[in-house]
Amino acid sequence: MILYEYPFNERIRTYLRLEHLSRRLATLAARAEAVDHHFALVTLFETIDVAARSDLKSDVLKDLERQKSTLAAYRGNPAIAESVLEAIIGHLDRCYSTLQEQAGKAGQVLSDNEWLMAVRSRIGIPGGTCEFDLPGYHAWQQAEPNGRQADLTRWSATIEPLVEAVRLLLKLLRDSGAPQKVMATGGQLQQTLPQGRTFQLLRLRIDPELHLVPEISGNRLMVAVRLMKHEAGERLHPSADDTPFELTLCA
Repeated sequence: MILYEYPFNERIRTYLRLEHLSRRLATLAARAEAVDHHFALVTLFETIDVAARSDLKSDVLKDLERQKSTLAAYRGNPAIAESVLEAIIGHLDRCYSTLQEQAGKAGQVLSDNEWLMAVRSRIGIPGGTCEFDLPGYHAWQQAEPNGRQADLTRWSATIEPLVEAVRLLLKLLRDSGAPQKVMATGGQLQQTLPQGRTFQLLRLRIDPELHLVPEISGNRLMVAVRLMKHEAGERLHPSADDTPFELTLCA
């Protein structure tokens, strides 16, 4: 099944972008080729750009505190595994403390690294990191893979407290939803959202054998899904078939 996720607000949109970039960075940094480490640096700079939003750190701290308060209310509930609950609350506490202790924005310390900033200023230019433009960067790429990996690990550590907190918040958000089987009649689904809950994330799973791509839109009141299929010319066209898929709303 292919999973698609759709955020209902800008905060969750930013969280998903950070998670996406952190996964890519981890994958690329674990490899040994210089070209992989080049794109790991590209990804690191993208991550810093996303994390640079002025209110992001405070949003994450507020969400960590809110989740802790919500979960603490379940203490003493016989239907809840106390050890699992305390482990999650402890994880929230650690993320909160580590992030709060970090001065400034995530990755801000890297702006003092002149070598990194020189690479960053050229990396967005097509072919801008050739050896005649950045000989120091070319030399770094020729170094032993273990050395490059150690550098990437050290630089990535400056954003890790924020990324770990976002991963935990997204996991708790995803776990809050219950999947349901739905049918897109004539390739379309419109569903009014239940009142009394503020949904933040939609998750959609669809069989890849159907060769359909969902176009999702929504707000706090309703959600709409239109299924598209590839036709001649590689363009997407609306599907008119009744199609089942799995839908999860997370609050």
